[in-house]
Amino acid sequence: MSRLPRFQEHLKTGFAAEAKSAAQYRAFAERAKRDGLGKLAAKWSELAAEKDRLAIIQLEAAEQGRGEQEDIAVALAEDYYENEILYPKMIREVSGDTADVLRRVIEAQKKHIGQLEMLREELQAAEGDIVTA
Repeated sequence: MSRLPRFQEHLKTGFAAEAKSAAQYRAFAERAKRDGLGKLAAKWSELAAEKDRLAIIQLEAAEQGRGEQEDIAVALAEDYYENEILYPKMIREVSGDTADVLRRVIEAQKKHIGQLEMLREELQAAEGDIVTA
């Protein structure tokens, strides 16, 4: 049984579905762009933006955006989980190109973790918003 209230479960599921669709649509846009279909790429990008908007609405309704430090802590926890547990488990179960893709994801996520750690430090040191270069 989930530890989340039912309304949060449903909103989180809806968020995941919309976020997945948005990512797929951005991938379709990239493919269309590579194929020289600029108008189709633009349409896919518009649809992806709308899917992102719907995902955000559900995330906020599920009370998942809490503010600066808590949001960073959630993002770090998710990235650490993915890098230390999720992707290594998947890599053990596959081989070849699939395993290579997952290893590249882990390496990219290590950079994300570093960026999130820096962001957390900047927020702790700032008296409000972070300073950008």
